[in-house]
Amino acid sequence: MFIAATLAVAVTMALILIRGFMGPTLYDRVLAVNAFGTVTVLMLGLIGYLTERPDFLDIALLYALINFVGTIAILKFFRYRDLGHHRQEESK
Repeated sequence: MFIAATLAVAVTMALILIRGFMGPTLYDRVLAVNAFGTVTVLMLGLIGYLTERPDFLDIALLYALINFVGTIAILKFFRYRDLGHHRQEESK
């Protein structure tokens, strides 16, 4: 059962990669990268369960945090063209 789930997740990862390469806009590609990261977390959990190694769940949680922060950083960069965006001072 879990092997079938792992194969289904692998197929999903392949479809997400296709969407990432064929995405017409930048936001489609960013969404594909984010979805790929989320499915990777799921894959790490499944592999950890299949190999009876619970430390894979720690790795999956860390990867989920990195995926979230990375997606926010990418979107902020493409919106402001700078990661350290400072607000302009209001004129008095």
